[in-house]
Amino acid sequence: MKFLFIEPFFGGSHEEFAKGLIANSKHNIELLTLPSRFWKWRMRGAALHFIRKLPNLDAYDGIITSSLMSLSDFKMLTGTQCPPALVYYHENQITYPLAPGESLDVQFGFTDITTGLAAQRILFNSRTHHDDFFSALPDFLRLMPEYRPHWVTEKIRKKSDVCYPGCRFNGNTLPLLPPEPGPPIVVWNHRWEFDKNPEAFFAALDTVAREGVNFRLALLGENFQMVPKPFLAAKERYKDRIIQYGYAASRNDYLDLLSRGAVVISTAHQENFGISVVEAVRYGCLPLLPNRLSYPEIIPDEFHDGVLYQNQSELVEKLIFLLSHHVQMQSTRRALSEAMAGYAWDNMAAKYDTVLESLF
Repeated sequence: MKFLFIEPFFGGSHEEFAKGLIANSKHNIELLTLPSRFWKWRMRGAALHFIRKLPNLDAYDGIITSSLMSLSDFKMLTGTQCPPALVYYHENQITYPLAPGESLDVQFGFTDITTGLAAQRILFNSRTHHDDFFSALPDFLRLMPEYRPHWVTEKIRKKSDVCYPGCRFNGNTLPLLPPEPGPPIVVWNHRWEFDKNPEAFFAALDTVAREGVNFRLALLGENFQMVPKPFLAAKERYKDRIIQYGYAASRNDYLDLLSRGAVVISTAHQENFGISVVEAVRYGCLPLLPNRLSYPEIIPDEFHDGVLYQNQSELVEKLIFLLSHHVQMQSTRRALSEAMAGYAWDNMAAKYDTVLESLF
């Protein structure tokens, strides 16, 4: 079959997902995009842009889009010409944390609702994300002073399911590099934004450094606009330890740094899946992750005690242990890498094809 993938925020996990699905689906999927900036304006106005750029929709069996486009606006503008649509929720604006100094704009949450109502099928990128959305939705609707449409919760839930995003590595056995000489490398490979909580990450490193534990630092990840202050300060403070500062020049360079890494850390306030963590663990990093969000879901239960932390002091304690013992933990490293292989597109693509075929 033939599908049109409309992505109004083509960057980060949105870009990874779209490219991966197109490359691995058995169906023919064409792509229409906008750059990954000004997300609020994408939700408000992307449909008005795409409606003037569309090819003949009669040529497509279905539409795929993300929740950063108002599907209800889009379908209204296309009228009866619009084929059935699948919406992928990488995030939602009902549970997403507010940036410092930002106040709630309920219209974005209502766009998530109307997009869900306009879709034939909805996929969330983790069970955690799915459950958080439907747990928060009733209270969000109670913000309305009257005539609250509580019926929408079950209406959207009935067409919703969970399907993890595929990751760009193969599901076969992956040769891991042996630990390299020198201080172990701590990896940050998340977006340089407030919701990833870099302050807690650098605070943990400061404590570890004061304890005399040596390490090097690879600060990877995407930065969309200004470099946040914690990263500017860290560049000066850790200049002798940093082996990479900023987005890697190529995919191969990025994977090489992951393969050399000892520990990947997340201190995120918000994470609905965590492609960056799955990639790092797949290529050999030992994870150190908060015991919340999607992380307990994506890391097998038998590793939770060793790699999930409850609070900042436990993050520091476990980081010191991993940095001091990573060389002796090769069997754990291998087992975690093999567990992440299940998220490869090799193993996920057929699930998406089944969902696409169910639109009809």
